[in-house]
Amino acid sequence: MPAAQATLNNPTTTTTRRCFSTFIANCVFKMTDKVEKILVCGDVLGNFKQLFKRVQNVNEKSGPFSMLLCVGDFFGPDNSQWDHYKNGDVKVPVATYVLGPSRFGSTSNYPDMKGCELCENVIYLGPSGIYPCSSGLRIMYLSGMQADNNKKTASTFIFDDITSLETQATSNPAIDILITSQWPNAVCNFAKKPDGCDPETTGSTMVSRLAFKMRPRYHFSGMEGVYYERLPYRNHKVLKEKSRHISRFIGLAKVGNPEKHKWLYAFNITPLIHCDAAELTRQPPDVTECPYSDTNVPQQPRQTPAQISGAQFFYDMDAKPYEDKKAKKRRGDSDDGGPKKWVPPKPTGPCWFCLASPEVEKHLVVSVGDHVYLALAKGGLVSHHLLILPITHFQSTADLDDDSTQEIEKFKKALRKMFRKNGQDVVFFERNYHSQHLQVQVVPVPSDAAPHLQDAFMDAAESNGIAVDEIPRMSDIAQVAPSGVPFFYAELPTGQKLFHRIKKHFPLQFGREVLASESILNVPERVDWRECKSSREEETRLCNKIRELFQSFDFTLDD
Repeated sequence: MPAAQATLNNPTTTTTRRCFSTFIANCVFKMTDKVEKILVCGDVLGNFKQLFKRVQNVNEKSGPFSMLLCVGDFFGPDNSQWDHYKNGDVKVPVATYVLGPSRFGSTSNYPDMKGCELCENVIYLGPSGIYPCSSGLRIMYLSGMQADNNKKTASTFIFDDITSLETQATSNPAIDILITSQWPNAVCNFAKKPDGCDPETTGSTMVSRLAFKMRPRYHFSGMEGVYYERLPYRNHKVLKEKSRHISRFIGLAKVGNPEKHKWLYAFNITPLIHCDAAELTRQPPDVTECPYSDTNVPQQPRQTPAQISGAQFFYDMDAKPYEDKKAKKRRGDSDDGGPKKWVPPKPTGPCWFCLASPEVEKHLVVSVGDHVYLALAKGGLVSHHLLILPITHFQSTADLDDDSTQEIEKFKKALRKMFRKNGQDVVFFERNYHSQHLQVQVVPVPSDAAPHLQDAFMDAAESNGIAVDEIPRMSDIAQVAPSGVPFFYAELPTGQKLFHRIKKHFPLQFGREVLASESILNVPERVDWRECKSSREEETRLCNKIRELFQSFDFTLDD
């Protein structure tokens, strides 16, 4: 993709503004070759040099590969090689996605937030979730080990995490790849057992359930220290159910293991949504019965009415369940019992930003509306760096319902007034890429820096080899970014709206990089939020100060 060469508003620059019709045409999803080339490796355990050297060689010889998935533990007892990658001295050759910790001692290597870069080109997926690729490929991931007695820790998962993943997949159950740290305990039924491990003893019953319910086309795991490729298995009962696609399970050994067991696996895959149905359901001659069944996987306990009604937002723990017509409309119900419209999934499990989630850091919340809330950003560029977020689960602005969209605009209007009173302008931006929950970033900037913002964005885009387009001021993001399409979007104080449709390898800190530049905020040391974190006490004190400052502009306080 050609880089933007100059400011779009400047008629004296070497390039001219692209017309909106051409831009819209370029935004149409083109059905090109959908085959993805994927690499998967076992537990890295700190052997980063050996891993990435091998990956680079394979990528140069047989690539390009679109991604590397790491199952099992990425960090190990000795992570001295990591500094070279974290500091940028050595580059990671392929976009790399890693799971969270499986051993409690390694939790300190992971940030508090999922879906973020550990270093350039290495992305921490998080404890669990579904990662939708722009090609249509859907990857489900589950980090850690099954908890003893269903007591969750930073390196374990519980039954609620499994049912949360099942809930997230309700609206779109097509899962191409499942990656888990732990093996499923029942995977060897109807197949030869691996040498050197006993998954019936060390595997997870909950991972067995997840594989059984989700029917992934490929399932990769680490942790056992051996390589094992099971025969493919059916996902239907012969002569009783219609044919479905088969599943394949592959367990990978540790990177650089002395026994020379296979630890790097390469394969091609076409996203399920682009597959021919007849080809997809074709059964190979060595296919076996499904190793999982209702009799060997744990079942969900039946909830009582009291348990169901007990889920409330944290700011109103004693409230009784209440729904009006608007709430029903948001959820997609109709008063006459008619068909329901599609709404994005609302996961009941660990989302860091769903307001009802126990993962939310309550001390950061500034204001709560009917559909949207305002919070202090962790590791902000400036002290008043804020986030506007929907209360329930939406991935991007393109997915929002009308009520949430209107309330976000009300928050923006109120914030513009607040910052203007303090002699500042404000930039709003959103990155729908490697993110699970919609976050509208709110960053105040000096008023005299506002005229330089568009130049700063264009210069940064050119440096990163991407094209940023200006879209009409009255346009809606849903017009140019259909649901599921990755994008970066910014609103400038001057009224300009900038948009980039992400196709591959977008810098996750792009928005922060632009605003931290010398011509805007001049805080280059604060580009990475992980280097800017404050103590909980400092965050609480700052949040109280912002809440007081925002009070006279806070429309949520009006009767």
